[in-house]
Amino acid sequence: MQVKVNLENNTSYNVYINELEKLNFDTKVVILTNELIAKLHLDTLLEKIQAKELFIIKIKDGEEYKNLQTIEYILDQMCAYKLDRKSLLISFGGGVISDMGGFVASIYQRGIEFINIPTTLLACVDASVGGKTGVNNKFGKNLIGTFYQPKAVYCESKFLKTLPSRELAVGMAEFIKMAVVFDKEILSFLENLNEDKFLNAKLDDITLAQIIKKSIELKASVVSQDEKESGLRMLLNYGHTFAHVIENQTRYKKYLHGEAVSIGMNMANVLALNLGLLNEQECQRVQNLLVKFKLPISYKIPNTQEFYNAFFLDKKTHFQKINFILACGLGKACIKNDINKEDILRALEVFT
Repeated sequence: MQVKVNLENNTSYNVYINELEKLNFDTKVVILTNELIAKLHLDTLLEKIQAKELFIIKIKDGEEYKNLQTIEYILDQMCAYKLDRKSLLISFGGGVISDMGGFVASIYQRGIEFINIPTTLLACVDASVGGKTGVNNKFGKNLIGTFYQPKAVYCESKFLKTLPSRELAVGMAEFIKMAVVFDKEILSFLENLNEDKFLNAKLDDITLAQIIKKSIELKASVVSQDEKESGLRMLLNYGHTFAHVIENQTRYKKYLHGEAVSIGMNMANVLALNLGLLNEQECQRVQNLLVKFKLPISYKIPNTQEFYNAFFLDKKTHFQKINFILACGLGKACIKNDINKEDILRALEVFT
């Protein structure tokens, strides 16, 4: 099963779903992973890779390590291994590894090729596809990064079988996001999905592959039309403007990314409801779906003014205008940059 990401300038690539066989490289290869994934799945991956020379770089697991200090450590290791411009990097892990691996590949010797092999549902349905790379700093999420496309992506459902329910749920948050902004028919599919089987990693491979494929097809279509996020691709950030503030305020330790996105979608829907873009039934339908998959929907904002001020560090803010991505009915979204401060604060007050 394959999905093509069509791009200009010879940067198109395939996303392979459950098709990872032997990978042969006539060059040096470095695998970037974390300690947990290495313990669970690295031996399986190594059986499938043949390379001129093969190196492993392991970093600590967690969003709090997604920073420039870790990037410097990875680059030092790559230099020590004498990797050159023909070398290749494989990101083997979740969204953090995917983002950091792509960023490192984009800046090492001004750019080397890389492949994503995601091991979480969130990375399969979102982070590994589209070429967004980057790290966080004290001011916010992914404020340092590049657009740099992978050579290929391999999504294997067998790597998802060891995921705890919390990790599976955060991947579902990104899939729900896709449904709300692009395809409301998916909402019915998810409402009928057996959440117990899903959260206990007992979903059959065919259904799991369907989830991955549908999400990647939607994202590939968007990225193909707007690679550098100048318009349409911004809609993929539904819930993220709020989520990034939550993650930064909690120092990336309390919530996984998908959990913050879940809360962010709920916050965005409150704002959309107040503006008349969504009705109460539509908001409730999305909220019920998030709760069904055991995702959080509430966050106690310590200070609404500080929360509001943090919006201005969002990458979608231009000329001191906040671009909010809001659902405008289920299955479609819009970009609003003319919302009064009072209306924004009124929506935030619901979460104090």
